[in-house]
Amino acid sequence: MEENYLLELNNISKEFPGVKALDDVTLKLRAGTVHALVGENGAGKSTLMKCLFGIYKQDKGEILLNGEKIETNSSKEALDLGIAMIHQEPHPVKFRNVMENMWLGRLPMKNFGPIKLVDEKKMYKDTLEAFKSIDLNVDPKTLVVKLSASVVQHIEIAKAVSYNAKVIIMDEPTSSLTDDEVGNLFKIIKDLVNKGVSIIYISHKMEEILQISDEVTIMRDGKKIGTWNASELDTDTIIKKMVGREMTNRFPVRESKIGEEVLRVEGLTSTDVKSFKDVSFTLKKGEVLGVGGLVGSQRTEVMEAVFGLRKLQSGKMFIKGKEVKIKSPIVAKKNKIALLTEERRATGVFPVLSILENTVIANQSKYITSYGILNDKLRKNDTDKSIEKLKVKTTSYKTKIQNLSGGNQQKVLIARWLLTEPDILILDEPTRGIDVGAKYEIYTIIAELAKQGKSIIMITSEMPELIGMSDRIMVMCEGHLSGILDGKTATEEKVMTLASKYVQ
Repeated sequence: MEENYLLELNNISKEFPGVKALDDVTLKLRAGTVHALVGENGAGKSTLMKCLFGIYKQDKGEILLNGEKIETNSSKEALDLGIAMIHQEPHPVKFRNVMENMWLGRLPMKNFGPIKLVDEKKMYKDTLEAFKSIDLNVDPKTLVVKLSASVVQHIEIAKAVSYNAKVIIMDEPTSSLTDDEVGNLFKIIKDLVNKGVSIIYISHKMEEILQISDEVTIMRDGKKIGTWNASELDTDTIIKKMVGREMTNRFPVRESKIGEEVLRVEGLTSTDVKSFKDVSFTLKKGEVLGVGGLVGSQRTEVMEAVFGLRKLQSGKMFIKGKEVKIKSPIVAKKNKIALLTEERRATGVFPVLSILENTVIANQSKYITSYGILNDKLRKNDTDKSIEKLKVKTTSYKTKIQNLSGGNQQKVLIARWLLTEPDILILDEPTRGIDVGAKYEIYTIIAELAKQGKSIIMITSEMPELIGMSDRIMVMCEGHLSGILDGKTATEEKVMTLASKYVQ
């Protein structure tokens, strides 16, 4: 007797110019379950979900909902069918209130004589009702710009519920959440599942997948490798099936040759009283200095100040013993400092530009000839060398960067800053939202740069990464430096103790 499934994606194939993104992929979803979809960046997960959600149209295959064939030619059609998608990085209309964002495109209307007006009273009431279903306590009239990423994501879940969605796709839903917020999200997911909602859960975090999922489908290179009960899997097995090879070491063996002091920061204090205060640290040649701390600890803000992006009330910086005043990124670049920002989509990539333009853009002045025009041959040369050196997977430097996987986008951004020939490279969450295989490649690049004598500051929220890659670890708490640990003897307990309570 054939088993009944809520949703079936059967033999889905999709090609883009030069790339077969999906090759005969089948995924079957049971009602009231969490089905994890995992694979390296570029494995085809997002493409498969975009075919389901009506963003792409598959070349071959069919989609069945409750046993009936459906066509989703747009996101609206998918939503009308009860299929919702919560993207990794929601893009709400920030300067409108919560309830307007909730009902955007379907605002409740009322008659006012011969004209129709928005029924704000109904919209407010319906928003509260939707929030109640996921136990969310937010005033519907609050401007979205005032809310945290976690709350915005919960609003997206409430919006999906308001469509009476029976299938909710969650793409990297915990990438910007604290441990407490992750726990709350998992509670919401379990409540939805108990009500018969099915979740397709995309994540690169193995521990989460094993904790929350009923079934796991693994993809590689556009193909389905298989589907297993989550209880049959462990982290090592998933990784092996994802990458198609054994990964005995999560971090490359490092040959640390720490040299003289390169950077010294003394008493750095922000003009913003709610930000960082009296932060002092040093950085040495060939060193990877990890920066840990909980969300809100002001780790990013301190390093942005070092790069000249934030104003200082007081403090001094010394590069190779000489005091410097870094008041802008231009000055930082002149002092051979580079910054890879935390949110590559928001402040890193130029999505509609090519790999070439994204690679050379921070070093554009180097390519201007004496006639005042750009030397395209030199730009192409440097881009091709960067692609080869950092092993960027692409058919051409002409490819738009938005068409690359997250890991390959990150490599291009690292290449961008390496072309400026920095001595100090600040990496803010360098592996966020990328898979284990791509992470290892980024780690290898970091290790090689340190071996060459570059000095690395690496901000990361991932504890294994922080301990596995750092020579020393500076821990921030509530805008203060809590302490500095030796990377060889650091433990998660030691880091968390310093991160959770600042002692003067």
